[in-house]
Parts: sequence; structure tokens; C-alpha cells
Amino acid sequence: MITIKQLHKRFGKNQVLKGVDLDIAQKGVVAILGPNGSGKTTLIKSILGMVIPDKGELCVDDISIKKGWKYRDQIDYLPQIANFPANLKVKELIAMIKDLRNRPGADDKLISLFKLEPFLSKKLNTLSGGTKQKVNLVLTLMFDSPIIILDEPTSGLDPIAMIHLKEMIAEEKAKGKIILITSHIMSFVEEIADEIVFLLEGKVYFKGDIDALKAQTQASNFEHAIANLLTHDDA
Repeated sequence: MITIKQLHKRFGKNQVLKGVDLDIAQKGVVAILGPNGSGKTTLIKSILGMVIPDKGELCVDDISIKKGWKYRDQIDYLPQIANFPANLKVKELIAMIKDLRNRPGADDKLISLFKLEPFLSKKLNTLSGGTKQKVNLVLTLMFDSPIIILDEPTSGLDPIAMIHLKEMIAEEKAKGKIILITSHIMSFVEEIADEIVFLLEGKVYFKGDIDALKAQTQASNFEHAIANLLTHDDA
């Protein structure tokens, strides 16, 4: 469970989060959406402890994240842009992450799934963007944590890798996990998300399932519903 109450964050003169209230108690896939500058990344980094809010409360399993860092062991995180050490080989990076987390990882299964065997002995700076993203997914999904955060996970993936990603998300969801996702690919979101959280100007503007969103915006499909949120007079 993730509980957020009146979360505020300012960077200089820019007020990014303006009293975010959000409860994520139900297991499943929650898509955090919103236009650029709406506060999505800041909210995610606040959950991870990478950004310190100016005020408000953020709890994971009813324990404030201010009371320690160990809650992060419960979270697997895929960043939108992964900055890998350029001279490391893929297999060396995987081994390093397993050592850092001091946990066993199901990397063999994921390496096989994403057909990464030919790249294990290659240095990371020689890989294409799509292959780096597959490595990024292995590093994220090889651990069995109850919370998964995926920031733009489809970036650079080919159609077959996209299918495997959806299958992996479905498997993790079936285990009863909370999975937070950001994406600009609305067809991907519509296919996998159980709930939508829409941020606008630093606040939660909508929270509910896709059918409720379409009903509220009087839209016939999901993409039009999102567009209507952005153009609604009340926004």
C-alpha cells in the first residue's frame, strides 16, 4: 500500500506538486499519466526517496518513508533513462546489481525471454537503445519485490519485446503486486492498466478505471478521454 497526503514540492519558483492526495491500496497496474510538467516524475521520485518533499506525508505499508530507507527493498524501479557504466559488460552489470541488492535474481529467465545471450559479453556502450532497454528490464524485473515502478518501459522496444513485456507485467500482477507505470503510449496503457491516475498542474485530477474516465469525459475511446481531460474548461 502507498499512501500520499498533501504532498508538496517546489524547485526554485516552480511549484511541481501542489497537495497531492493519493491512495494506492489495490493490487494491480496503476498508470500515472499527465502532460509534461504535470509532476509525474517528481511524484515517482518522491516515492523512491530520490526527491524530498517540502511537506506532506508519504507512507509505504503504513510506515513513513522518513523513518528509514529499507522500504526501498520492496520496490523494483525502471528509470526512463538508464545511465549504465559504459565500459561494463552486460553480464558484469547484472552481477553488480545482484551484489548491490544482495538478493538472488531470476536473470536467466529474462535474458532468455529477451534474447540477450549474444550481448552478455558486450560492453554497454556498444548496445543499441532497444537492447539497453531490454537490459534495463532485466535489472528491474529479476527481483521479486511487491512494488514495481516502470517509467516509460516501452521506450525503444520492438514489437516482440513489447509482447514479452506485457506478458511479464501480467505475471507480476497475478502475484498480487502493485505496479506503477508511466507511458505516452495510450494503446499500451489501455491494454494493461486497471486504474488511471491523471496528474494536472501538480494535482490529482482524476483517479479511476478507464470506463469511469470515458464516462466522465463523455468520450467514446480512451485516447479521446485523455484529450478531453487536457482541454476541459475546468482544467
